[in-house]
Amino acid sequence: MKKKILTWLSMMVLGALALAAEQGGGSGTGSGLVGVGVGLAIGLSALGTGYAQSRIGAAGVGAVAEKPSMFGTAIIFLLLPETLVIFGFLFAFLLWIKM
Repeated sequence: MKKKILTWLSMMVLGALALAAEQGGGSGTGSGLVGVGVGLAIGLSALGTGYAQSRIGAAGVGAVAEKPSMFGTAIIFLLLPETLVIFGFLFAFLLWIKM
């Protein structure tokens, strides 16, 4: 199942790169590929954060169920992956300025 999803995702990325190269027109492929980079920066960082938060959230709920004083620690650990999305937005913004 994971291999099928990874293959599907890589085909989408390659298709997007081919489309961006085609949309570049006479100005070259720079702006189209930067647009793909912006989309990948935001999309993949959000995907990674969602995956991490699902694992951390399940572990945090289990820890709080056993020891309620762990609530603050669980919340802090749940918020840590959000920095990944913030870095993704920052990287996308820096790429967008170059476009």
